[in-house]
Amino acid sequence: MTGRIAGSTYSDALTLPGTGSTTALNLLEQAFPGHAGDQDTIVWRASDGANAPAVRARITAMLGQVAAAPAVASVISPYSARGAAQVSRNGQIAYATVVFDAPQAGLAVPDVTRVVHLAESARAPGVQVDIGGPAVENALRPSIGISAGVGVVAAAIVLLIAFGSLLAMLVPLVIAIAALISGLMTTGLLSHAVTIPSAGPTLGILIGLGVGVDYALFIVTRHRNNLKGGMSPQDAAVRALNTSGRAVLFAGTTVCIALLGMLVLRIGYISGLGIAAAITVLFTVAAATTLLPALLGYLGMRVLSRRERRRLAAAGPVPDGSSGAWARLAGFVQRHPAPLAAVAATVMLVLAIPVLSLRLGSSDAANDPASTTTHQAYELLATGFGPGFNGPLQLVGTTGSPADAAAFARLARTLRTEPGIAAVSAPVPGHGAALISVTPTTSPEAAATGHLISQLRDSVIPAAEGGTTLHVYVGGVTAVNGDFATVIAPKLLIFVAVILVLGFLLLMLAFRSLLIPAVAAVMNLLAAAASFGVLAAVFQYGWGLRALNLGQAGPVESFLPVLMLAVLFGLSMDYEVFLVSRIREEWAVTGDNHQAVRTGQATTGRVIIAAATIMIFVFSAFVLSGQQVIGEIGLGLAAAVLLDAFLLRTVLVPALMHLSGRANWWLPGWLDRILPHLSIEPAAGLPAPPSPAPASDQGHQRAGRSGPGETELGGGVAGDGGRVDGGRDQRAAGVAVPAGDGAIGGVHPDGLTRGGAGHPDALQGPVQHRVIRVGRTAQGQRQVPGADVEAVDSGRGQGGVEVGDSVGRFGHDQAERIRRGQHAARGPVPGGRVADGAGHLASLGGRVDVGHDDALAAQVQSPPDVGGVRMPDPGHGRRPR
Repeated sequence: MTGRIAGSTYSDALTLPGTGSTTALNLLEQAFPGHAGDQDTIVWRASDGANAPAVRARITAMLGQVAAAPAVASVISPYSARGAAQVSRNGQIAYATVVFDAPQAGLAVPDVTRVVHLAESARAPGVQVDIGGPAVENALRPSIGISAGVGVVAAAIVLLIAFGSLLAMLVPLVIAIAALISGLMTTGLLSHAVTIPSAGPTLGILIGLGVGVDYALFIVTRHRNNLKGGMSPQDAAVRALNTSGRAVLFAGTTVCIALLGMLVLRIGYISGLGIAAAITVLFTVAAATTLLPALLGYLGMRVLSRRERRRLAAAGPVPDGSSGAWARLAGFVQRHPAPLAAVAATVMLVLAIPVLSLRLGSSDAANDPASTTTHQAYELLATGFGPGFNGPLQLVGTTGSPADAAAFARLARTLRTEPGIAAVSAPVPGHGAALISVTPTTSPEAAATGHLISQLRDSVIPAAEGGTTLHVYVGGVTAVNGDFATVIAPKLLIFVAVILVLGFLLLMLAFRSLLIPAVAAVMNLLAAAASFGVLAAVFQYGWGLRALNLGQAGPVESFLPVLMLAVLFGLSMDYEVFLVSRIREEWAVTGDNHQAVRTGQATTGRVIIAAATIMIFVFSAFVLSGQQVIGEIGLGLAAAVLLDAFLLRTVLVPALMHLSGRANWWLPGWLDRILPHLSIEPAAGLPAPPSPAPASDQGHQRAGRSGPGETELGGGVAGDGGRVDGGRDQRAAGVAVPAGDGAIGGVHPDGLTRGGAGHPDALQGPVQHRVIRVGRTAQGQRQVPGADVEAVDSGRGQGGVEVGDSVGRFGHDQAERIRRGQHAARGPVPGGRVADGAGHLASLGGRVDVGHDDALAAQVQSPPDVGGVRMPDPGHGRRPR
C-alpha cells in the first residue's frame, strides 16, 4: 500500500564518469541550459510533398497544439527559418523537433502520450505522421502483462503435470505472485533513494517469477514426499523447511549476492538493475521460507491428490525411492561416463563458438515492433535523411578564447571531408562551449559508426586541438552507448572472477571438497559461453530473428552479459546444491561413489527438470513482449537454464563425478580444520563419510536373513525364529523380536518385520506386540541423531513412539513416556540405555544402537539374561560398499 501511495521515480540516465560522452553532456548542460530537456521528433511524409499548402496548414495547426501542451518547452518547425533544413531532398519527408522542459526521466507519461496523440491526429489520406524519441519510447513501452500471464499459465501446466493436484499446483504460484507484488512495491519505494532504471521492474518480474515458482516447487515436492512417507502435515512442513528450505535459502542468498555484485562495476544503470532483481529474489526466498510452510500446514493432506491420499490410506507410507526412467538414465550415465561427458562437452563448445565474435552495444528504435510509431518514425528519418540521422554525434568544444573558437571552426570544415560522415552543421556557440552536430553515413548500431567515433577521438580531434587550449569531446546517444560497451568490457572480467571465486568458496564450505566447486566453476563458464553463443547467433547474426519479431540484427546489449552471469550463477548454484547435496548424503551413508552419484541423479532429476522447465517457459514467454532488450534477456536466460539443467546437471556433471571417484570428496585435512562449517542439510542429517573399519567392526552390516537366535542388521533385526526382510534399498532399519522382557516386541507373532521404516506392515499386528522403527525419511535420509521423540496415545488403547517419519506401537502396560526433546545423549531410560549419540530409543531391558559405521542399521543389544537376543558375530556379514 505504501508503494502505491508513494509511487516510483525510475530513471534511465546513463552516466559514465571519466568518459568523453559524459563530459560532452555536462558541457552541453552548462553551455545550453535552455535545451537540457528531452528532444523528440515528429516526422511526416506526404505524397503531394511536405510543402503542399494543405499539408502545410494541417501540420502547422498540429504543431501549434503541441507547442501549447504541458511539459513542452518549444517546437522547431521545418516551416520556420530556423528549421528550413528539416525537409528531405525529394521534398516528401519533413520533421519537427519537440523540446520538452525536462529530461526523459523527469517527464510524466500522460504529458508525453498527449503529445503523441496530438501528432497522430494530423494523419490523413496521403499524409503519414509518426513520432519517436527517448521520451516517446518510454511512454509507449508495451506492457509485459501478456508475457507474464503466458509464463504463469505455462508454469501452472507444468506444476499440474508434476503434482497431479490442483491445490499443489496453485501453492507455488500463489507464493511467487505474492512475493513478486511485495518485491515490486519495495523496488518502487527504493527508486526514490536509489537510481533504478525503468527496466528494473520488468527484470524483477522476469527473474522473480521464475525463481519464485522454482523455490516453492522444491519445498512443496519435499513436503509431499514427507506426507507420502507417513508424516503428519505439520511435521512434513517442518522437515521440508529444514531440508529443502535450507537449500532454497542458500541458493537464494547466492543469487542476491551475485546480483548485488554488479555494484562492483560502479555503473549506476547496472547497479540499479542488480538492486531491483535482488529485491525481488529476496522476497521470493522470504515467502518460500515463511508463508509457504504456514500454507502447507494449513492445507494439510489436501496437497496430495485424491488418488494419492487413497493410495496412502490403503497401502500405508511408502519411502521415496528411485525408480523408473530416471533410475535407468542414471544407470546409463554410470555405465558410459566418458563418451557421454565428451558428447556433452562438445555440444556446449560448439554452441559457444559464436561468442568469439560477440559485439556489445545498444539497440534503438529500429528494433521496435514494426507496427509501432517509434519504428515508423525511425524508418522515415532514415529514408529521408540517411541511416545515420537517427544517431547524430555531438562534438562539444571548450571555446574559451578566440583562438579556440577559430580552431573549432576549422575542425567543422575538416569533418566535411572525412569518410563516413554524411553531414556536418556549423558551430553553434554557447556559454563557454560550442556544438557541432555530425551525421554519420551509417546507422547507430553499425560497427562502422563505432569505428568513426574512434577515428575522431584518436586522430581527427587531436590534430585540431594542437597548439591551442581547445578540448573537444564526442557525445550523443550513440557515443554514450559505445562508451558503455568500452567501459564494461574490462570490468566484465573482474565480475566473472568475483562470482567464480565466490561460488568456489561457498561450495567448498558446503561440500568439503576441492574438485566439486572447481567443476561447478567450469560448468558455469560453459553454460555462460554457450548461452552467449546462442544470443550472438540470434540477435547479432539474425538467425531466426524475423520469426521472433524482435527487430533486426545488431549488437547484443552491453549490460546483458553481466546480468546473465549474475542470474546464471545463482540458478546454477541452485541446481548444483540440490543435486550434489543428495549425492553427498548417499556417499556419507554408503561410501560408494558410483552408487551415490547414481542415486542422487535418479532422485533429484525429476524435480530439477520440472523446475528448469518452468523457468524456461517463464523466460521464453518474455520473448513475446516485442521488445528486443527484454527478448534478449528472456531468450538468453531460457537458453542458459535449458543447457544447464538438461545437459550439464543431467549428463556432464554426473559423468564427471563417476570418472573422478573418491577424488570428488577430497579435502586436505589442514584445510578442513581451518574452514568454517556451512551446513545446507540439517546439521546431523549427514554423517561423515565412512572410513575403513577394523575387522572387529565388520558385524555392523546390511540386512539379509537371520536364522533362529541370530541377529543381522540393515533392513531389520530379528531373533529367536524371526526373519528379516531387507528394507527398501537396504537403508531402512527395523527392529522386530518376539515380545518379552528383554526387547521390544515384534509386529507379527512370528517376529517378522518387512520393508523397514515406512512399510505398512509395521503399523499392523496384535496389541500385545510392540515395535520401534528407526529408519529413513521419505526423502531417503536417516533419522538424525538426537531427534525429538515422544510417546503418544493412538486413541485405541495403544501407545506410539515417533522416530523420524515412522510410528511404532506398544501396549500401555509396557509404555514409558519419552518426552519431546530428550535426546539420546542425555542418558538412559528405564530398563536400558542408549549406546551412543547416534541412538535414540532404549528398549525395555536392552538398548538400540545406531552404529557410526552403519549409519542406517539398527543393532539390538541386551544383557545375556534378558530377552534372549544374542550379540551379532563381529566377523559376520559384508561391509557396505
